[in-house]
Amino acid sequence: MHRRELLLVVDQGSMERSVSNRNLIERICSFVDRQSNGSDYSPTEIAGFSVLRSRAPSDFEAVVYNPLLCLILQGEKETYFGARPVSFAAGQSLIVSHDLPIVSRVTQASDQTPYVAVVLELDMTVIRSLFDEIGEAEFEDRQIKALDIGETDAALMDAVDRLFGLVEKPFEAKVMAPLIKREIHFRLLLAQHGATLRQLLSRESHASRIAKAIQQIRRGYTTPLAISELAGAAGMSPSSFHQHFKTLTETTPLQYQKDLRLMEARRLLRDRQLSVSSTAFEVGYESPTQFSREYSRKFGVPPRAELTGTAGTGT
Repeated sequence: MHRRELLLVVDQGSMERSVSNRNLIERICSFVDRQSNGSDYSPTEIAGFSVLRSRAPSDFEAVVYNPLLCLILQGEKETYFGARPVSFAAGQSLIVSHDLPIVSRVTQASDQTPYVAVVLELDMTVIRSLFDEIGEAEFEDRQIKALDIGETDAALMDAVDRLFGLVEKPFEAKVMAPLIKREIHFRLLLAQHGATLRQLLSRESHASRIAKAIQQIRRGYTTPLAISELAGAAGMSPSSFHQHFKTLTETTPLQYQKDLRLMEARRLLRDRQLSVSSTAFEVGYESPTQFSREYSRKFGVPPRAELTGTAGTGT
């Protein structure tokens, strides 16, 4: 095949993908409009599968991400991973392999070109069930991180498109959605930015051991943190545990627990309107003064502002 003919084939493939993506964006926007719930976030009837559409940039929001795939179709988003800002845009996807306290915001969106993304919660049982298919394959070495971003290939985009096509077809979704979800998990394991997911195929890997420790921290986030006990449960020395935890999550176990406490405190203040002192004690602080100081540092406003309705969502 001549070079000019090859370029024509490549251009044709790119054009077809662009048309397909545009079609998916329009279908998602139409779906969100039909939901009429006034929210940018729209869960679907397919378990763990949601879509987002935002017509304007957003303020920072602090949430705990469970393992998930976030694929941006249009617009741009900024996420803080530890203290490091990470941006990703249309055509890119974010893989979160471990539970992570995250601060993020939509940075590019408008009425004419809204931010559009799909989110699929990842199932570690499905990931590990693919060990026989993936376990012996060789991949390029890549440092493992609990949050990683990469380009979305055509095969993964096609699988996501087909999954969304089942959103309003419950009879077909009952049979086909689990199969397509499994395919998506498989394709994420093959992706360059799926390195940490590949580590989770083995229960004895550092990634799996840290995941177990994270679950332990989440269950007991209101109690004092015992690093030696966490390290022992993970089968590591305290120094090795601390090093691998920080490499994977870009934060320390103590800061991780602190972020969990502060995010839960924010929820309690906003949803239950508890007093600042009651909130501090409920999430594990012994000093309301220390709680207020750390809350203000994290969110840019004192906790009492959440009760008076004057709080912003800065960080």
